[in-house]
Amino acid sequence: MVWPLIKVFAKIKYLLSLLATTRDNQNKKASKIKTLVSDPPFSSSKSTMGQGTPGGMNRQGPPGDRKNNDGEKKEKKFEPAAPPARVGRKQRKQKGSEAAARLPTVTPHSKCKLRLLKLERIKDYLLMEEEFVANQERLKPQEEKTEEDRSKVDDLRGTPMSVGNLEELIDENHAIVSSSVGPEYYVGILSFVDKDQLEPGCAILMHNKILSVVGLLQDDVDPMVSVMKVEKAPLESYADIGGLDAQIQEIKEAVELPLTHPELYEDIGIKPPKGVILYGEPGTGKTLLAKAVANSTSATFLRVVGSELIQKYLGDGPKLVRELFRVADDLSPSIVFIDEIDAVGTKRYDAHSGGEREIQRTMLELLNQLDGFDSRGDVKVILATNKIESLDPALLRPGRIDRKIEFPLPDNKTRRRIFQIHTSRMTLSDDVNLEEFVMTKDEFSGADIKAICTEAGLLALRERRMKVTHADFKKAKDKVMFKKKEGVPEGLYM
Repeated sequence: MVWPLIKVFAKIKYLLSLLATTRDNQNKKASKIKTLVSDPPFSSSKSTMGQGTPGGMNRQGPPGDRKNNDGEKKEKKFEPAAPPARVGRKQRKQKGSEAAARLPTVTPHSKCKLRLLKLERIKDYLLMEEEFVANQERLKPQEEKTEEDRSKVDDLRGTPMSVGNLEELIDENHAIVSSSVGPEYYVGILSFVDKDQLEPGCAILMHNKILSVVGLLQDDVDPMVSVMKVEKAPLESYADIGGLDAQIQEIKEAVELPLTHPELYEDIGIKPPKGVILYGEPGTGKTLLAKAVANSTSATFLRVVGSELIQKYLGDGPKLVRELFRVADDLSPSIVFIDEIDAVGTKRYDAHSGGEREIQRTMLELLNQLDGFDSRGDVKVILATNKIESLDPALLRPGRIDRKIEFPLPDNKTRRRIFQIHTSRMTLSDDVNLEEFVMTKDEFSGADIKAICTEAGLLALRERRMKVTHADFKKAKDKVMFKKKEGVPEGLYM
């Protein structure tokens, strides 16, 4: 019981001592206030102005002090207050790690740097523009002179210019030329013609009046020959040919195998065939087989119709034949397919007109290209005709045409295969019996069978049906056979 009482008395004693200390502090503050009120620090200045104050405020200083104070008053002038450093709300000072990590302001700012770069770029552009304008001013006289020279050359050449052939170079300034409409001429060569590119046989440009050589045709390939080149392979393949297995085998051995595997012929000691001729009645698949060859081989394929080799002017037909085989030799390995060869390859006879003699000269040039002095190399020739009996024997002899492939009318097995090929994509009804058309005694070619299938499909479309019936095939067969017998004299192909 004693220790708790002692603790209570100790706390009371501590509180009394704290209260006494607080009172002493208050008394000291009150005495300081009274002292300041009774004797302020500016009491001497106010006493000079004659203002009395209690507590010794009526005391006056010595006379010298008053004079000094008056001088100080005169020397002081009114000075306006300094403007504030900033306007707006007062910013709070950042404290902590953010204030320490803040970077100081660096000049120049990024905007100034970007502006400097922009001005430098504009300066570079202006310098380039100045240089370009200076070059244009310097080159303008040369361009005007070149244009003037070009106009003079055009005046010398004249318009229009004739196209001819260079037959022979006499010297640097003279040559013998010929055109397709006239004889040969001894003419001059103008000085601006590049004489290094002139050679006998090249195509040249001649003045329309004096026939002097004024230019050289740079394109050596005849436009007609460039059109003959097959750029896109046909879609027909060997699978689209029905029943011609023996013919396909023969043309592969004569045309494709010498181009793909020439070493086989070297090993056995024979020369591969130079060309083949496909003959037979119309519609038996001669041109279709040539398309399949073009589809299956990677060699350059040139196709031409025999009538295209017949030209209007003298000498143009043989020239076209030479150009055809020259391009084929440049693009070798290549295959040249000449359809309807009977247009230029007929038997020779005593011609009575210039046109007939020109056709015979074209055929003679063709014979020379097939088996002439120059070797043809990897150039194979495929000829096609319906009338092989009318061709010249020199064209069919071995050495020029080494293999003759006949295309007869299809038999029953071939008919069945052709019908299957053409009806494979057709929608047929259940009553269609193709065997009736296969076993018929009528003479059908492959083209006739295709026409029958197409006509049957058109008859079904006419009646708004999506399936072809047996009656459609019957009507189509009668129509095709009637059209065939109506336009062909009886006994022509016997």
